[in-house]
Amino acid sequence: MQNIKPMQQVIFSRTLLFSLVAVLLITSCKNKGGSSVGGTNVSSVTGWKYNDKNMGNFHVAKVKYPQPGPGLVFVQGGTFVMGAKDEDIMGDWNNIPRRVTVPSFFIDQTEVANVHYREYLFWIENAFNDSTIVRKCLPDTLVWREELAYNEPYVEYYFRYPSYNFYPVVGVNWQQAHDFCIWRTDRVNQQRLMQKGYLNKNAATKDLKGGGMNAFNTETYLMNPDLISNKAKPKSSEFKDVNNRPRSTVKMEDGIMLIGYRLPTEAEWEYAAYGLLSQNVSPRKSEGRSGEEIISNQQMYSWTPNMNGLRYNRPGMLQGRFLANFKRGSGDNMGVAGGLNDRAAICANVTSFYPNSFGLYNMCGNVSEWVEDVYRPLTPADGQDFNYFRGNKFQRYSKNANGEYERDSMGRLKKVDISDEEVKNRTNYQRNNLINYLDGDSASGVTYGYGVTSLINDKSRVIKGGSWNDRAYWLSPGTRRYMQEDQASSTVGFRCAQTYLGPSEGVGFQDGNIFGRPKKKR
Repeated sequence: MQNIKPMQQVIFSRTLLFSLVAVLLITSCKNKGGSSVGGTNVSSVTGWKYNDKNMGNFHVAKVKYPQPGPGLVFVQGGTFVMGAKDEDIMGDWNNIPRRVTVPSFFIDQTEVANVHYREYLFWIENAFNDSTIVRKCLPDTLVWREELAYNEPYVEYYFRYPSYNFYPVVGVNWQQAHDFCIWRTDRVNQQRLMQKGYLNKNAATKDLKGGGMNAFNTETYLMNPDLISNKAKPKSSEFKDVNNRPRSTVKMEDGIMLIGYRLPTEAEWEYAAYGLLSQNVSPRKSEGRSGEEIISNQQMYSWTPNMNGLRYNRPGMLQGRFLANFKRGSGDNMGVAGGLNDRAAICANVTSFYPNSFGLYNMCGNVSEWVEDVYRPLTPADGQDFNYFRGNKFQRYSKNANGEYERDSMGRLKKVDISDEEVKNRTNYQRNNLINYLDGDSASGVTYGYGVTSLINDKSRVIKGGSWNDRAYWLSPGTRRYMQEDQASSTVGFRCAQTYLGPSEGVGFQDGNIFGRPKKKR
């Protein structure tokens, strides 16, 4: 201290004093309130300690946010104009522009590939000794056949030959894609529980040896863990019960299991396809643009740097290359030998072509994709402007005469439809089946005579994006078509999504704008 000059000494002393005061204030705040609102040590409403054996062992996990499951990327939500960005040359009037908001979510970086779906079939074939179940999951390879085309090699080899391992799976109907998402959820969560010691290390192998009926299923595990075989009793557990004994099962609030995979909604898919992130992100990664809300999203395709073009337009060796796999014109699926425009006669590898600003591949071209929604021409105009979706049909888990949950032939919990009588007094909905709500029911006065005047019914599902055999018009994310949920095509595949629960800007950020407390006026 002797070598410090007087002025420096004063500054040093003030700094030290300020630091001591700050520490004391923080300490006193902690001691006074136990913990701040949102803390995990002491309840701010009762004063009881969390995770304390003397207070009942009410377990509260540290605040954590869901990480993307394997294959998923984060899509920051926001508002955008959903619907047509081009002239409605088909005259469908089924994609009327409308501004909606989509909350943040996760989505697959690529389409589900053949090798991924074969992994699913491998599990089904070994877990169930039931040929009926296996046949129900098989893709329809006959979708490649045409009356006047020689596509038989694709019928025989496209799905199984190693050359096409990472090409998008096709011939899968909506129901099969939906079931794949459930299976994927179960395998991911099963692995996480095995790694934590709450399932036997060989649980997956046992399931594969004919144990499908009793195999791990996420919903079954959460609702009635006793129906799950191969559970383990860990010697030590971070979770304790009210008697301070190690808890042998995990709950969703423990933050170990992931939220389920599913098909994306139409709004999510379209929003993700445009990749609007770059319009409000500074060129310098360290500088974020906050509050500018630049809206330049009237683009035609997925590639923001070249929003209305189909070729790479930046000077260099790549200039002129096609950005998507599509059909340029009648009889032109890939161009002329020696100068192939998209280098793909049919589908291409799922990581080929130019990704958009979210890092997603082939949201335009390659294959069209199933989404979760039931198709109606006017839903975009009538649906909610937040998290828009059509397809709700509410169910509950059923119980037998003894009040016990039961599993179906696929090892999932049985469900039954909620009756309208049960929900008649609710204020937010009064019907169980809302698939045809206000569009195709008696309340709207609109009906669809399926097979007579229309091909639309409650099993019509939306498909989005153009394919390898489509003209450029269908590549725009705003276009929409439909097929029956039990039909398949050589031009339709799918990718999965996952709900995200956390700050809208992603992990590491906070919800809401945070300000310091205003100073009190004297």
